[in-house]
Amino acid sequence: MSARPALLLRVLAALLVALAIGAVHAQAVRDATPLEFRDEAEARRFHDLVAELRCVMCQNQSLADSNAQIAHDLRREVFELMREGRSDAEIRDYLVDRYGEFVLYRPRFGGHTWLLWLGPVLVLLAGGIVVARIVRSRSRQPLPVEEDQEW
Repeated sequence: MSARPALLLRVLAALLVALAIGAVHAQAVRDATPLEFRDEAEARRFHDLVAELRCVMCQNQSLADSNAQIAHDLRREVFELMREGRSDAEIRDYLVDRYGEFVLYRPRFGGHTWLLWLGPVLVLLAGGIVVARIVRSRSRQPLPVEEDQEW
C-alpha cells in the first residue's frame, strides 16, 4: 500500500511541473516580440501614453500596469498607431471612439463630465458657505454673562 501514495505523489509532482512549464511558455509566447523603439523619446512618449489610458478589462489599472491580454493588444495597437505617425490626441480619439470615455484616466471636460470635474469644487464651496453662516450666526449672539463674574 505504501507504493501507491508514492506513485500518486510522483504523478501530482509531474502535473505541477507540466503546468508551471506551460504557464511560463504561455507568457513567453504572448510577449514573443517585444516593442522596439527608435529612440528614447519614442519610448518615453509610448510609456506616458499607456500610463494615462485605462485597461478596458481591469477597472483600476492603466494599460501600462495591466497584465490582461486585451491590455497587451492595446499596447501593441498604440505602438502601431504611433508608428503610423498619429499624434497622442489622435490615438486617444481613436481609442475613445472604440471604447468610450472610460478608456481615459482623465476624462475630457464636457456636457456629461462637468460634475466630475467641478463636483469637488462645488462641495468645498458649499461647505465654506455653511461654515461661514454658522460662524456669522454665532458671532451675532451675545455671550452669556455670568452673574458672579468679576471684571
